[in-house]
Amino acid sequence: MAESSGDVLGVIGIDLGTTNSVISAVVHGSVRILVDADGNQLHPSVVSFMPTGERLVGHRARARRVIDPENTISSVKRIIGRAYHSVEAQHAIEQMPYQIVEGDNQEAIVMSRVGKLSVVDISATVLIYLRQIAESQLGMSVTHCVITVPANFSDSQREATRQAAQRAGMTVLRILNEPTAASLAYGQNRDIHQRIAVFDLGGGTFDMTLLAMRGDLYEVVATGGDPFLGGDDMDRELAGLLAEQFLKQHQLDVIEKPEARARLLWAAEEIKKQLTREEAASGTISDITRGAGGESLDLEFRITRAEFDELVSVLVDRAIDTAAEVLTSAQVTPENVDEIILVGGATMVPVVRRRVAVFFGREPLAGINPMQVVAAGAAIHAASLTGAAQAGLLMDVTPHSLGIATAGGYAEFLIDKNTPVPAEGTRVFSPARDGQTMIRIRICQGENREFEENTVLGELCLDNLSAAPRSEVKVEVSFLVDANGILKVSARDLLTDRDVRATLSVLGINPAEEAA
Repeated sequence: MAESSGDVLGVIGIDLGTTNSVISAVVHGSVRILVDADGNQLHPSVVSFMPTGERLVGHRARARRVIDPENTISSVKRIIGRAYHSVEAQHAIEQMPYQIVEGDNQEAIVMSRVGKLSVVDISATVLIYLRQIAESQLGMSVTHCVITVPANFSDSQREATRQAAQRAGMTVLRILNEPTAASLAYGQNRDIHQRIAVFDLGGGTFDMTLLAMRGDLYEVVATGGDPFLGGDDMDRELAGLLAEQFLKQHQLDVIEKPEARARLLWAAEEIKKQLTREEAASGTISDITRGAGGESLDLEFRITRAEFDELVSVLVDRAIDTAAEVLTSAQVTPENVDEIILVGGATMVPVVRRRVAVFFGREPLAGINPMQVVAAGAAIHAASLTGAAQAGLLMDVTPHSLGIATAGGYAEFLIDKNTPVPAEGTRVFSPARDGQTMIRIRICQGENREFEENTVLGELCLDNLSAAPRSEVKVEVSFLVDANGILKVSARDLLTDRDVRATLSVLGINPAEEAA
């Protein structure tokens, strides 16, 4: 039943997940998780295109993954805001059952029976669905939101997420890091003076963030992550094991058959959930594919939790290793962490919880729902930004160092990793040679001194420089990271005071003369 409240003000918090999304609002001073017409709190981040042209979103779309994988689009969060030819995008594209091609400016374009759609358009479709659920629940138009992203999202990924929300008809009040949102929900209305670790293992990404909480102050000390680590990867490992068992039973390799692979991935996710509750899972996966004579082929399986634990052990190791790196960068030992908050559905897997407890030397908090805490924090922050509620002061950090290319192929960093935001950095450079009238400034994020070993974010050009000796020409390059973690870049010729400002994108970068 719809409910109207004077303190909602048409604003919601959105946890836009790789696998599932959650929406929340502050109603009468309390956080409320918003449900669909069937009472579901989790909303699959899936869009399916029917032969009729109709678009299905959420649970109805997810159900079509096994019967129409080429037209059922999921996990686009792994490629949103990434250049098509980037290593990260290609790694993700290889795992998708649907077709992705290159569009303008290296944008990833999804192919379906309704034509070409950008990844931003797919995300916008999911967000429209979430907005409609919220409007039905709240009984009012939803016009504003706070939307969360992984802490290690780049500028282009944050901007693409913002664009998706705008296309869905919402003004984005803030792009908020998921671990920061979780800590905000944890500390709301509590006078806490603790050092908190947020261990965020979702469907497609992993973040580890260390925060210092002092009353109403939430200060991020250090953060790090893995953009290709989550429950989806566990599902793929388990689907591979099921394919091996199918091969033994039927002497038929089905891992490369799109519909069979989709059915195995569906089954793997359900088996993973069962093994979270029980020590073993067994049964029959029906109609995986057809045999040579056209007969339906099934798979009889039995998998123990111990076998699953061994299967995903390398993935869990990666998460623990990343957590250790974050603590090391902050010069903090696991024993110095007061509490551990688990975020994301994959943290409900017993081996993950067990390894986290061993690493930190204590059990993580059990009273916080890992699937809801990020959306709850986003709603709290949204309410505070609109004056409907009070929340703490957030002090976040940059997840990566940010720099430009210089002569010799090196990177000069203007803002270091884990710098509190908003953050600024300025350097003065000279052209690479005498008489050079144009400088192309290439921008990257990462930690490697070799520019090409980092992630290229974009470029801007400053031309009409004075054709003078290089020692006389000075170009000032400035970076500004705003509260949303979005980077703005400007370059100014100090001789003429002419400047240019970047609109960062995931452009294909061509070799050019750099600053010295």
